[in-house]
Amino acid sequence: MGIQKLSRKKQIVIPKAAREAMRVKGGDKLLVVVKGDVTVVMPEPKSYAKALQGLGKGMYPQGYLKKERQSW
Repeated sequence: MGIQKLSRKKQIVIPKAAREAMRVKGGDKLLVVVKGDVTVVMPEPKSYAKALQGLGKGMYPQGYLKKERQSW
């Protein structure tokens, strides 16, 4: 894990270890997902549905989605 400074142009450098772990290189597209105060950066997925699956877990109170679905 590394601390990176945001440049005056609002840019950061992704550390080498993170680039290697994500298997990305210059010119590749990255998906940036913000959930509350957490930001997730990942390579552009082939399937957005699979990449985002589960990221909303815990966002709604217990039973909320079931109640909403029943109202349809």
